[in-house]
Amino acid sequence: MRLMAIKELGVPEVPCLIATDDETFTYNNRVSRLSSVQEHLMIRRAIDRGIPPAKLAAGLCINISLLQKKSSLLDGICAEVVDMLKDRMFSTEISPILRRMKPTRQIECAELMIAANSVTVTYARALYAATRPEMLVAGKRPLGPSSISREQLARMEHEMSNLLSEYKLAEQNHGEDVLNLMLARGYVVKLLDNPRILRYLQANHAEILEEFSKIVEMTSIEG
Repeated sequence: MRLMAIKELGVPEVPCLIATDDETFTYNNRVSRLSSVQEHLMIRRAIDRGIPPAKLAAGLCINISLLQKKSSLLDGICAEVVDMLKDRMFSTEISPILRRMKPTRQIECAELMIAANSVTVTYARALYAATRPEMLVAGKRPLGPSSISREQLARMEHEMSNLLSEYKLAEQNHGEDVLNLMLARGYVVKLLDNPRILRYLQANHAEILEEFSKIVEMTSIEG
């Protein structure tokens, strides 16, 4: 109820909840935006149901050229990459870059961009430049003028290959590492539950006790 309406009713006091944290409440902060893939599917569905593209573009406050890019966003993109990017927002300019690559390389590039948390046109172009010719769709090369030498290109290919290998290794070991950390935390909790051990650490190794206490207070391995 608005403050003026309360005053008009003659109510001198009203119970209320007061937030002690600054939550920086703004309209934009509370908007649940569509991902790029969801937006694409919405546009395609609307067009398939007979809505004229010009009318749809006007309704979305975008020009017809951008609407066409959004409607063809996933053309030529393999299903695995679509699944990886389904919850993300990314530029329509990334799709033409990925389309020039074979599905296997599309997947590798998507994994690298997600691992680096950089699903951007700049990074996609860099990955494309470092892609071996046999991983490109026939006749696709290059996107534009390039000052990259053969030596630089070979170095980029090598570095990208190493980065992908490291990413896959980290992904494979993540589950086992989390399990080991959970077991270690459980062991530390049991140690500190023992009064004799707790007193000994307090008296002789306060710095170790402090670190153990931090581990016990962890509610999430990710944190």
